[in-house]
Amino acid sequence: MTRRIVRTSVQLSILTLIILILVFFLDNRFNVLPDAIHNALPAHHPGLIITDITVATCSTLNILSSCKLDPAKWHRVEKDLYLSRGWLTHAFVHIERKRESELNEEDRVILDVRVASLDPVISDKDQGAERWESRPAGVWLKRTSKHRESDSINAVTAVDVLFGSDAVEARPGWTLASEAIILPNVGGENQEAYLSVRRGPPANVDRPILHVNKDGRFKVLQVADLHLSTGPGICREPVPALHNGGKCDADPRTLAFVSSVLDSERPDLVVFSGDQVNGETAADAQSAVFKFAHLLIDRKIPFATIFGNHDDEGSLSREVLMQLTHSLPYSLSDFGPPTVDGIGNYYIEVLARGTSSHSALTLYLLDTHGYSPDERQFRGYDWLKKSQIDWFKATSQELKSSPSHQGYTHHHMDMAFIHIPLPEYRFVDDIVLSTGNQPENPTAPGFNSGFKDALVEEGVLAVSCGHDHVNDYCSLSTSAEDKPELWMCYAGGSGFGGYGGYGGYHRRVRVFEFDMNEARIVTWKRVEYGETEKQLDKTIIVEGGRVVAA
Repeated sequence: MTRRIVRTSVQLSILTLIILILVFFLDNRFNVLPDAIHNALPAHHPGLIITDITVATCSTLNILSSCKLDPAKWHRVEKDLYLSRGWLTHAFVHIERKRESELNEEDRVILDVRVASLDPVISDKDQGAERWESRPAGVWLKRTSKHRESDSINAVTAVDVLFGSDAVEARPGWTLASEAIILPNVGGENQEAYLSVRRGPPANVDRPILHVNKDGRFKVLQVADLHLSTGPGICREPVPALHNGGKCDADPRTLAFVSSVLDSERPDLVVFSGDQVNGETAADAQSAVFKFAHLLIDRKIPFATIFGNHDDEGSLSREVLMQLTHSLPYSLSDFGPPTVDGIGNYYIEVLARGTSSHSALTLYLLDTHGYSPDERQFRGYDWLKKSQIDWFKATSQELKSSPSHQGYTHHHMDMAFIHIPLPEYRFVDDIVLSTGNQPENPTAPGFNSGFKDALVEEGVLAVSCGHDHVNDYCSLSTSAEDKPELWMCYAGGSGFGGYGGYGGYHRRVRVFEFDMNEARIVTWKRVEYGETEKQLDKTIIVEGGRVVAA
């Protein structure tokens, strides 16, 4: 009896295996399984498969031409390949996309995309069974009718366009074409358009959790006013003017500087404190964002961003810029509460060393908006709103009473980052000359909403801003009893796409090092030219968890 049961079980197992293999084979060839099962299988793509790509060009002089193909078949990538700068000509990439279950016998799955003037087979050693198919603007596709390849990691599932000869791809799973789309009368290297394709499903991006290092220290690098463009950009007041034979491309030089500081300082977090994008020269802001983001992603360094007054003057709004930045690896950027004015009011917790869940350091980041909403009464720039200050105070008090803060046995420290300086930065008598210089008058808001007082009330030790590029000093605010209560610092401008001047300004960045063993904060600057290895104007601003005079 036992032998019969064993023999029957073996026969049933073999039969089940044969059925599974048969179903798998049929599904690979004919997609016989329903979507619900497909989407549950890790090998299948729950999204869309790209089956064709083309480029449509149109001219205002030719009424028969159109940049909009049949929407029932084609989806248009909403980026004019001429960046809307062509007087008469426009062009758009179109893609045909289908769900895996919708593929029919005539559909072909794209496995590779190239851009070249000649058939890639000339330089393709492993041609394989599939041939390259030509499309307009030098686009070549390698497609297959084997629908099982839709499950392959090589199957193209999304298409985008980036711009500029210095374009880079920051998103995992995406590949940027090495050659620009071939178009007539393209306006130079700033306008070159590059195809970027994603293979497989979207990558899962985990937000990093920050901890104090084993030695009890945590280093923050503040990078202010990158002013990146679409394309290399044009340098403004570079110093020295004849460096590199007088040739100066703004963004490559800016990013080379930031890269060198990242490699020498090895920060634990980078805060980009606004005007990363120079809106006026960023016809495709996405391309500008990827240029700074990939520096951090490549080095696996967490980063956070807030906005300045120029970021959203290009092709993307604050909301879309935050959505883009928030989605990238190693990004801690966040929208903040929707009921609070602005985009990007949030905080970052740095936990104690090891696997501790207790907060050792809290960093507050707030949106200082752009230009004054009431130019007649308060000329210049906008100010932090009551809803933001209320949110900050409520959040600070809630965090202080939380188990994460209560359980920390050392001095907990708080700091804040903004873009536009507070009105109190104008107090000349508070400037500590040993910390830097004030070549230009602070362009703070005309209306004082009281955020500086809120920072002091909640025990924040320091706040740092950008905006005024050539100011790089720190001010020390004191109480009515003449006791130090808050440091207010400038980072200095880092980007060659923004103004410099003022008697020979070297681009720079600011470092804050938190020593949790001593409850100490030390700050210094690094410059792009001259004393590049020196920690300039190094100053202890907090000792024993208290604000101290320099």
